[in-house]
Amino acid sequence: MVKKAKKKIESWLKKNADCCEETNGSCNGAGYFLAFLGAAIYYVGAATSFGAGVVGFLKAVVWPLFLVLEVLQYIHG
Repeated sequence: MVKKAKKKIESWLKKNADCCEETNGSCNGAGYFLAFLGAAIYYVGAATSFGAGVVGFLKAVVWPLFLVLEVLQYIHG
């Protein structure tokens, strides 16, 4: 089951890597913006104070980094 999921992820990454080369990288920007917007709404909406809202905004900026890191470790791990 894990090998099958790993093959699906690898094939998806290979197939979708070309879309960004053809569009000059714009699909990455749109995807990152939507992920950032969703995370910002989630984290800031769950904040109970101004300080927690600021920390939530900062989390929204960096969480895709950790997601990509985990996926790459899973694939090549």
